[in-house]
Amino acid sequence: MAALDFSRVRALIFDLDGTLIDSKQDLIRSVNAMLVEMGRERLHEETISGYIGHGAPTLVARALGNGATEDEREQALKFFLAHYEAHKLDATRPYPGVAEALKELRGFPMAVLTNKPVRVSRRILEGLELAKYFRTVYGGNSFATKKPDPLGARKIVEELGATAGETMMVGDSEVDVQTARNAGTLVAAVNYGFGTHDRAAYPADVYLERLTDLAPLLEAPRR
Repeated sequence: MAALDFSRVRALIFDLDGTLIDSKQDLIRSVNAMLVEMGRERLHEETISGYIGHGAPTLVARALGNGATEDEREQALKFFLAHYEAHKLDATRPYPGVAEALKELRGFPMAVLTNKPVRVSRRILEGLELAKYFRTVYGGNSFATKKPDPLGARKIVEELGATAGETMMVGDSEVDVQTARNAGTLVAAVNYGFGTHDRAAYPADVYLERLTDLAPLLEAPRR
């Protein structure tokens, strides 16, 4: 297969958790605090990590298990969101090289598309001094559907003034790869993060060891 020409990329869409920020510990602590509040047993970190990436309602529902009632899920979600809002920056930090990479890429119009609720996503980016790099940030409650549905990605492509073929999504999970394929964009997957990624079923166009590998690949435009 011929090598892809990444020099045509004119816009970038980033996932948040597992791609730009390592938020695993704060999410795990909030999930386990919710489980204790609901009278349930705590879950192992690896189990909770596997639930992350599809939005807060799905994370909470999976943690509670199939036996939970709708009322219990609603109560648990409310507690989880409040706890996480209060503790969202306790241990969360950008991955190594992220701030440097975004600075190198600032000649591109960039956006964040995450399944995390939008308000807390923006506050985290502001708290970590990363918000300045992005024209817009959309979350799991910004549209009628979440990733991997392409609605949000298509909206961002339009807002950034590019075409789908000129846009690259960057993420850590098969959800991000599926979103890119559904929206018709290119996709890069980072080799770190904590999203599940079946590479055989959902291959990315390119894999990155660090986010700083992206600018040379794209021949970053003049600032």
